[in-house]
Amino acid sequence: MASDRDTRQWRLATHPLETSNLEITFSGRWCLDQRLPSPDDLAPVLKTGTSRLTFKTDLSSWDSAFLAYLSVLLKLCAAKGIEADRDGLPEGVRHLLAMAAAVPEQKITGRGGGRHNFLHRIGVAAVEFSHGAPAMLRFLGEIVFSFGRLLSGRVRLRWHDLWWEVEEVGPRALLIVSVISFLVGLILAYLGADQLRMVGAQIFIADLVAIGMVREIGALMTGIIIAGRTGSAFAAKLGTMQVNEEIDAFRTLGISPIDFLVLPRTIALMLMVPLLTLYSGFVGMLAGLLISTTIFDIGLFEYYNETISALELKHFAVGLVKGSVYGAMVAYSGCLRGMQCGRSAEAVGEAATSAVVTSILLITISASILTIIFYQLGI
Repeated sequence: MASDRDTRQWRLATHPLETSNLEITFSGRWCLDQRLPSPDDLAPVLKTGTSRLTFKTDLSSWDSAFLAYLSVLLKLCAAKGIEADRDGLPEGVRHLLAMAAAVPEQKITGRGGGRHNFLHRIGVAAVEFSHGAPAMLRFLGEIVFSFGRLLSGRVRLRWHDLWWEVEEVGPRALLIVSVISFLVGLILAYLGADQLRMVGAQIFIADLVAIGMVREIGALMTGIIIAGRTGSAFAAKLGTMQVNEEIDAFRTLGISPIDFLVLPRTIALMLMVPLLTLYSGFVGMLAGLLISTTIFDIGLFEYYNETISALELKHFAVGLVKGSVYGAMVAYSGCLRGMQCGRSAEAVGEAATSAVVTSILLITISASILTIIFYQLGI
């Protein structure tokens, strides 16, 4: 029983040798630019009684199309329990097929991965937290020890890198901080005016905007802006260094990555975010002044005097403390996720996203705790 397929470029023929043996002959060009047969066409030929398959070749040229054909054919033989003798194939073909068989096929599950119920997701989150919390505490301890080495003069730190980070997280962030703070001050002024107008006390818009921006909202908005702008950049930079094995190189040379990479970024944010907070409060008060004098007919000097009488030194102190804490939270989150980054480009993106989420979460928790502490202290 034989089956023949002919064109001008290739030829495939099957020849029954014995009752249980079958020989397949390949000839001509077996290349991608040819219209080649499908391996499934041989399924009827590979009957149940066939136990052994041999090959004979008279090829003028071949490429990956021939390898793909043979690969599918060999899998078909394995499924039917037929022994395939590869001795008749060219040496290069046998070598490539052996290499392909040596590497197991990767099973990529994909991003969907099936849906899980609510309890399953809670369990996964709890397990991840139980594994991540010790790592976060360990990283926090390393930063604390690094500050200790800084105070004792034993830290290996390039001051040029510190001033570069100060410029990056401070002056270059003024534009976005200005825009957001102005808009937030404007919103506060309109919100306060809408309520205070009912009792004829629109002059207290100045108190609301001044205290709100200097004490609370200025620091909070600055922290969130820096988390999205700088925290994600820290995670992406350190994550890329992790992918390129630069951090491993630091450890090999006996240089602490915490001292050399994390400490300058933490100091820069702890120094600059409080100053940005003061600047944010000032811009927010300018927005309130503009709205009050142009929309609600409040005099310029009246607004100024009310602002001066409303602000106290403790309000500035609270804003500076919160700004410093928020800066530390952003630096901690960005550097932590960057140092925990995997070894792929996708992992760098995930690290940047996780840094922003962690920063905002820690800022919110810190804001709640500090507000309670200052309230209890009467500040």
